Amino acid sequence: MGALIGFFVRLYTMVFGAIERLTNGWFLGLAARFIFAAVLLQFFWNSALTKIGGSVANIFTPTAGAYAQMLPQLMEQVSYDTSQIAFFPYGLIVLLGTWGEFILPLLVVVGLFTRFASLGMIVFIIVMTYVDITGHGADAKTIGALFDGEPYAIISDDRLLWIFLLLVPTLKGPGVISLDWLLGSYYRKREMYYD
Repeated sequence: MGALIGFFVRLYTMVFGAIERLTNGWFLGLAARFIFAAVLLQFFWNSALTKIGGSVANIFTPTAGAYAQMLPQLMEQVSYDTSQIAFFPYGLIVLLGTWGEFILPLLVVVGLFTRFASLGMIVFIIVMTYVDITGHGADAKTIGALFDGEPYAIISDDRLLWIFLLLVPTLKGPGVISLDWLLGSYYRKREMYYD
């Protein structure tokens, strides 16, 4: 019996060790970025487009809707009149948030400055969650709860999975199929040439 168990342990170790070696350095980063692109890229871009009225020409002048999405309580206080809101810091927050919603997801997908962009997206999701709960008054069903056996809550369940997905490239990097790897390879070769 012991020999049989030992055989299965060795087989298990051999098979999964081979899989780990074959995927090391490229698969996790690529898979995380691919899944992010397939599931979340369009979501964030569509959200960003609402903040500029659907026109790239408005990239420097976010709409009142952008202010309402990001600063709902402040917009309510000024009766939704953005001219009453100071550019610094509030207008700047809305402008940078809008740009971040365009730029950070794109950087994650193409694998450029991936660790920074992935961490930036994690912060973005945390801030977005805070605003949804405190500013937009999300109800208990939408917020959900961890360990409740109901994996359908938009905020606690979905966004925790989004954050985990972004933790992979933050901690493991984008993998060799990325612009980061290409640029790094170029500079490593260049340094070797000049040394």
